[in-house]
Amino acid sequence: MLIKLFGAAVQGNRCNHRHNRSQQLAGALSFFLVGLPDSAVKESHERIVAALQVNGYKFPTCQIVINMAPADIRKEGSSYDLPLAIGILAVSGAVSPEKLDRYLLIGELSLDGSLQPIKGALPIAICARQQGFEGFILPKQNAREAAVVNNLNVYGVENITEVIDFFNSKRELEPTIVNTREEFYRSQTNFPFDFADVKGQESVKRALEVAAAGGHNLIMIGAPGSGKSMMAKCLPSILPPLSLAESLETTKIHSVAGKLGKDSSLIAVRPFRSPHHTISQVAMVGGGTNPQPGEISLAHNGVLFLDELPEFNRSVLEVLRQPLEDRHITISRAKYTLDYPASFTLIASMNPCPCGYYNHPTRHCVCTPGQVQKYLNRISGPLLDRIDIQVEIVPVPFEKLAERKAGEPSAAIRERVIRARQIQAKRFAGLPGIHCNAQMTSRLLHQYAQPDSHGMVLLRTAMERFNLSARAYDRILKVSRTIADLDGSEAILPKHLAEAISYRNLDRENWAG
Repeated sequence: MLIKLFGAAVQGNRCNHRHNRSQQLAGALSFFLVGLPDSAVKESHERIVAALQVNGYKFPTCQIVINMAPADIRKEGSSYDLPLAIGILAVSGAVSPEKLDRYLLIGELSLDGSLQPIKGALPIAICARQQGFEGFILPKQNAREAAVVNNLNVYGVENITEVIDFFNSKRELEPTIVNTREEFYRSQTNFPFDFADVKGQESVKRALEVAAAGGHNLIMIGAPGSGKSMMAKCLPSILPPLSLAESLETTKIHSVAGKLGKDSSLIAVRPFRSPHHTISQVAMVGGGTNPQPGEISLAHNGVLFLDELPEFNRSVLEVLRQPLEDRHITISRAKYTLDYPASFTLIASMNPCPCGYYNHPTRHCVCTPGQVQKYLNRISGPLLDRIDIQVEIVPVPFEKLAERKAGEPSAAIRERVIRARQIQAKRFAGLPGIHCNAQMTSRLLHQYAQPDSHGMVLLRTAMERFNLSARAYDRILKVSRTIADLDGSEAILPKHLAEAISYRNLDRENWAG
């Protein structure tokens, strides 16, 4: 008897469905699993045998051959347990095969027959809908995640007996229904940090507002305890809300990586990723033996915060250069090539010197000028070239810390950011792949970011007086365009340029003495 079932596997952030063919042959008791299975897939035999025996079913006493097609692609993970078990029971006659071809099955079996959660439920559900399946059966913990996909019946089950009874028409399964839009819009304002809690630092708040409005990368330089990390954590609260399309793409990546919690649905808030400075190159960009998205992809449509930037390994920082420019990462290895999205806002922080007190108003720095420069040189010029805004932070005085008056809330700042983004969306409506000022090319700069004669005089003076590098020119124009958008101005005025110039501290030749 030949039985055909359908499972799925995730490759990158996409899904490909798999055929599992089980065939019963005459002969002695034996079990063959073919189609390039890895160790986890091969071990499914022991899990299936135990699960069936505990629940009162016998493993067939005959020769069984299971072919996992396509046979030339390696199968990895334990999520094939459920379709394999159902296929084996169908071959032996314990499960009716009538409805098997209408459903996609996925899930890992415990020894008692209960189902454990899997990775990548959302992209698998999208694949099931594209392939025209009537329903998708998976572990109950992943049901809400998969139920985001419409026009597909998603059934969350707790035990293999529920699946067996369903195919034998002894039980009806209730599909999981999620009001996607209602839940999504309800959760969009849930932020753990708010700018109202930040005392003082008005100039830094302004720089972060500009960065959020134009999608600019930003670096903060300041002494320990000046509030760099706190303000970076507040940034998602002023970013424009996720659209449904962005949320779906972000959720797919987190689903593949297994980062979604139990009973999770769509991600409604922009991600904030803050890896430790000891992170490896593979963990940052993705890949590995079992390919997984890296931190830059998990930060897609959100913020990647690198605290203590000079402490990161040089090779880890250099791999950021291409994703910052292209907004996606292609991982090519001998056995596979994967493409992950990586459109994120880079926020970095660092001390100005090894001791941390260079340019401090009250503390004395014990570092020599050479040590300060060597510390700054840990960040390469090409990487610094991709950071539009550089802002210095001074410690908050006691008077500001002791104030009971709350600062401007994130909601008010967010409104201004959204208005600026709407202006940019209208401006770049006919240009695919360009959504904000930070993505402007040289041609677009000439078209939309050309100052008047007074502005050009100011820019020339600043370039000469502060010995600004050539790479600062384009960055100043991009940032000034964003500041003008926040101001509601069509033209770039001298005051907009002056503020943008003030955000190029590290480019000044004499900054480190």
